[in-house]
Amino acid sequence: MQENVISHPDSAGTRRYDTMDNSIYRRRRMINAITMGASMGAMAFGLFWLMWILITLIQHGMGGFSLAVFTHSTPPPGSTGGLANAIVGSLLMTAGGTLLGTPIGIMAGVYLAEFGQRGWLAPATRFINDILLSAPSIVVGLFIYEVYVFQVKHFSGWAGSFALALLVIPVVVRTTENMLRLVPNSLREAAAALGAPQWRIIMTVTLRSAKAGVLTGILLAVARISGETAPLLFTALNNQFFSTNMNGPMANLPYVIFQFAMSPYEDWHHLAWAGATLITLSVLTLNIVARWLGSKNSQSH
Repeated sequence: MQENVISHPDSAGTRRYDTMDNSIYRRRRMINAITMGASMGAMAFGLFWLMWILITLIQHGMGGFSLAVFTHSTPPPGSTGGLANAIVGSLLMTAGGTLLGTPIGIMAGVYLAEFGQRGWLAPATRFINDILLSAPSIVVGLFIYEVYVFQVKHFSGWAGSFALALLVIPVVVRTTENMLRLVPNSLREAAAALGAPQWRIIMTVTLRSAKAGVLTGILLAVARISGETAPLLFTALNNQFFSTNMNGPMANLPYVIFQFAMSPYEDWHHLAWAGATLITLSVLTLNIVARWLGSKNSQSH
């Protein structure tokens, strides 16, 4: 009789615990289903607008593409023309901004990752970099206008490149630091054990290991500055004629799109749609390549 009395509470307790586990399991499944549903809904909401923008651009912009778009300069109203001067100007200023900003960003990222473990300079640098990363681009344009354009008394492609370089630097700094921190310390220790100095370890071990990630950051920076309009309004302005003189006003696609889209002329509207489509497809391609390189770098680690 005692054994039956003792076994009864055990079986009741087991059933009670099983019921409790089942209720917890059901509640967790319900929370998981709600969370997944909300996440999928948010993703679908974002993709809907993205696809709508892309479809609209392709519908209006692809019809404006022709050989003249890439071979003729921007026309006056009522004339045929293209976007050759704006395309070349954007390429020159984007290349200039990338070449000016990338070395500074890489060196700052190397310092933060390799030497920024102590002292006050590294936290201060990260704080300033975060401010630059989130600063409106129009503020950067006004800054370059004040310190350069106002001093030389004219707009120029160099001023546009300087403004774009300031937008490149924080992106490259953040990406370089993050990628170098992913490199295992064992690689550094092995190189140091062989007698390699610090600079050689950085050049031949850490940077080489993180080169795909660093290149990803550079491509993301290029994608960001490719469509910037506000900084160029105060620095490069515009030039209706074809020019490769970086010391004078220079045409660029973002400004031309803004100008032509706000005009009442139908032929300018077609060129604005073509320019917007060209920039969008270029930025989309750069982002896809950057994501692919980033995934390749993460898999290698």
